[in-house]
Amino acid sequence: MIKKSILSILVLLAMTLNSCKQEPKETPAPLIDVKTFFKNGEKSSFKISPDGNYFSYRADYKGKTNVFVQKVNDTKAVRVTNDTLRSIFNYFWKGDRIIYAQDVGGDENFQLFSVKTDGTDLKALTPFPGVRSDIIDALIDVQGKEKELIVQINKRVKEYFDPYLLNVETGTLTLLYDNKENFDGWVTDNNGVIRLASKTDGVNITWNYRNSDKEPFTPLITTTFKDFFSPASFDKDNKNIYALSNIGKDKVVLAEYDPIGKKNVKELFADPNYDLDAINYDRKKQALTSVTWEAEKQEEHFFDKEWEAIKNDLKKQIEGYETEIVNYDDARTKAIVWAGNDRTPGKYYIYDFKTTKVKEVANPFPWIEEKHMSHIKPITYKSRDGLEIHGYLTLPLGVEPKNLPVIINPHGGPWARDGWYFNPEVQFLANRGYAVLQMNYRGSTGYGKKFWQSSFKQWGKKMQDDITDGVEWLKKEGIADPNRIAIYGGSYGGYATLAGITFTPDLYAAAVDYVGVSNLFTFMNTIPPYWTPYLDQFHEMVGDPKKDSLLLASASPALHADKIKTPLFIAQGANDPRVNKAESDQMVEALKKRGVVVEYMVKNDEGHGFRNQDNRFDFYGAMEKFLDKHLKQKK
Repeated sequence: MIKKSILSILVLLAMTLNSCKQEPKETPAPLIDVKTFFKNGEKSSFKISPDGNYFSYRADYKGKTNVFVQKVNDTKAVRVTNDTLRSIFNYFWKGDRIIYAQDVGGDENFQLFSVKTDGTDLKALTPFPGVRSDIIDALIDVQGKEKELIVQINKRVKEYFDPYLLNVETGTLTLLYDNKENFDGWVTDNNGVIRLASKTDGVNITWNYRNSDKEPFTPLITTTFKDFFSPASFDKDNKNIYALSNIGKDKVVLAEYDPIGKKNVKELFADPNYDLDAINYDRKKQALTSVTWEAEKQEEHFFDKEWEAIKNDLKKQIEGYETEIVNYDDARTKAIVWAGNDRTPGKYYIYDFKTTKVKEVANPFPWIEEKHMSHIKPITYKSRDGLEIHGYLTLPLGVEPKNLPVIINPHGGPWARDGWYFNPEVQFLANRGYAVLQMNYRGSTGYGKKFWQSSFKQWGKKMQDDITDGVEWLKKEGIADPNRIAIYGGSYGGYATLAGITFTPDLYAAAVDYVGVSNLFTFMNTIPPYWTPYLDQFHEMVGDPKKDSLLLASASPALHADKIKTPLFIAQGANDPRVNKAESDQMVEALKKRGVVVEYMVKNDEGHGFRNQDNRFDFYGAMEKFLDKHLKQKK
């Protein structure tokens, strides 16, 4: 009895002591220079060569990112590209050459180039001004195709693309299919043969199939654009198709589909709460390796035990970080691995398949100190009509989350979503003392068909209500100071910014619109020509300028500029092919006539978003001053 009493006292004492323990309180971060968040990485976008002897990366050259190549066991690199007008973002290896894409001033008419690893023999592979070239299949691990790619080019007509075989050494283009049917999408098999082609009539999508490149395409399956059927890969026998599909379901699942019998063979994997978004197929092993999807964070389900073991080993070796195998050499001796999280843009490692050891090769952003960055916390709240809205809340480090100035930051798209990862914009704003709320309003992807379709014809309506409800949730939680709330977004997020200050004019103390739509009529009339086949979908999802003219008029901020009283800062690329400069011009003109405070920044060498470093510095520096002026003084 006595022993039991003593034991009880000791247990109670231990519980009391544990309850007194507190997590170490994080101290506020020092004020970090704006350029720290937005300057080009020292080295980024690492990739290993097919022979495993070199690796490449992007790094700064005269203020623009260019591609460099370095031997694996050497310290000296060779710059292989020399672009001083516009940063290079997309590149990859093919054989012993680097392939990269570049446009002119942000017009998104990408041309392809190739260059040797010593920087010589630069070739313009698709030198067609005003014409866009995209990769269909890089033909990795396809025998006999070591020097070739499959590309699509809208040279014949601007609205549609023709597929070509492209030799990266000679630049020779060979037409693979005379696209008189105006197919708009292509899928290859494991041998690099185009076996599937899609076509839309505007609202219905038909996938067409052929058993070989000697046969004609015949219709396989037709769906409305409201259903999702995306062939991702063929099986090892080049017979059945691995497809992501939500036909007859709310969520996108992975299914094996028989194109001869025109039926699902079986469902391979599904998540009950989220859409699956990509598969990984190993052409060398001829095996489906994994499927991925985005929940609060990125998730992955493996079918291949060997790849699963490698990924689990990487998690153990680089503990506390998300890891991704970026690419690997042909012989599977070395791989480039990225590791990062919400507080760091990440580091790059070389992984040795034989020894399973990892070696750090670069920290692209050594000036980003993880301990000074804020945590990005997944959150949910209810919309006024009962939908669960997922999002992310970022709070200033070491600051009590009460009565804070807030930036509401709706994402672009709008049929996209925000996720859990390092976001320099969010970290920059949090470092300035702002709480930042990102929300995946209705229409955001990944949450199922019903959630996506609930956004149709709701621009400025229920989609905007979801954003407003996020503001009200922050106020109810006591996090937001009601008098110091701003809204900032790009593209559709820019539209949501303008809609916010137009249709809820008393909610926001300041607003920043970055390449945002202002007038739904003029927006529809200036879309890129290769979006034209999907115009009927736009009409059903956003509204038809003729049939729904009253709806579009009611949802166009530029047509209701008389309601705006919030100070506004607008930034625009002069060459933007998606959101024409006229979208910003007309809003600025309407507000200036009324004497509303509006600051306007136009960059003549940019398109849909600012890629050049100096322009980013200008934009975010101006944004900081603007927000400081209109939020920090309102207490």
